[in-house]
Amino acid sequence: MTYDISMTQAAPAQDAYIPRNAIDHMNPFFHKSHAHTHSHSHKEFLQTPVPRRPSVQIDASVARPLAPSPADSTISTASTAVSYTTPPATPPLAQTPTKSITDAIAWCTARARIPTPDGSEYFLHIYENTKDKKEHLAFVFGDAIRSQSLDRVQWNETELDRVKRGAYTGRLRNTVSENEQAALEANTPSAYSTGSEEQPALTSAPLVRIHSECFTGEIGHSARCDCGEQLDEAIRLMKEAGSGVVVYLRQEGRGIGLGEKIKAYNLQDLGYDTVMANLMLNHGADERTYEVAQAILEDLGLNQIRLLTNNPDKIEQVEKDSEIKVVERVPMMPKSWEAIVQGTEADFVVREGAVQDKIVKGKELDKYLKVKVERMRHMISIPTSMA
Repeated sequence: MTYDISMTQAAPAQDAYIPRNAIDHMNPFFHKSHAHTHSHSHKEFLQTPVPRRPSVQIDASVARPLAPSPADSTISTASTAVSYTTPPATPPLAQTPTKSITDAIAWCTARARIPTPDGSEYFLHIYENTKDKKEHLAFVFGDAIRSQSLDRVQWNETELDRVKRGAYTGRLRNTVSENEQAALEANTPSAYSTGSEEQPALTSAPLVRIHSECFTGEIGHSARCDCGEQLDEAIRLMKEAGSGVVVYLRQEGRGIGLGEKIKAYNLQDLGYDTVMANLMLNHGADERTYEVAQAILEDLGLNQIRLLTNNPDKIEQVEKDSEIKVVERVPMMPKSWEAIVQGTEADFVVREGAVQDKIVKGKELDKYLKVKVERMRHMISIPTSMA
């Protein structure tokens, strides 16, 4: 089946904001290397938003097929009577329905208690899923939030097997001492843990942070971004509240991977911003997805959340095709900008670290944050001194 990719309506006017799906065709380097695949003019190429790449979705409300070839004569056209209103980012692929939340099921394979330096603790959950081969994580604070897939009884497992993967309540006992050996012979849940069948219930929507992996910002002490600062602040707020979840997704560099992210850093040193650097590497401005995050939140039984974010796209994607509702957006103001607004910049202290209270500051960070606001819709107020 072939498709008519000619324009059927005028392209909308574009302002400084770059939508997440307006990617490849705004990149002159992509245009030069893919000119043979498109028939639109250079002017149209610069002004026309395109589907986010990679994409296999076709809008059935606006696309229409050309006459089928003989090879396609056996294929029904009843469900494909559509045509693009914009050129595709890549050659048209087979029409595939949008993935639903049930197509990206995640399940918890193990969890363990993690003590922290200030005496608090959380449970680290390890998730596998049907969407990719990565192990995604959930930092769960409080005892009222539990994984349904972890608690599910597995075939032929013993009570010790359940303990090994973390499917217990309360806290584990020290069973190595001699006076505990007799209790182990009973092989009952009470022999291993202090918990009971009755678990505390959530009294309100918990804080949730959906955080994408950032090696450079969290471990490498980079001042190019505030990712490490945001992660530490989310953990601090959840400790303070006594409950919450950090869903930690393994999608480094807004989904392009660490190697490509390092290449983007070199382009940033040449003067390109974070969006244009990604485009010059033939990537989208933001290639992150949140189907796995949706599945993890559903597994934890959370359908109403208070989301720690400045990114409206994250809210839209988390709520899309799911029962999860963001009942409150909790903003995450960069600490260096907050100090400027409050007039305490003179007292501002930069703190490095990968565990707690990371605070970053610098011209490169300011440029990174301004691009988020001006080109990616992030809801942060730029200090008037920088406007």
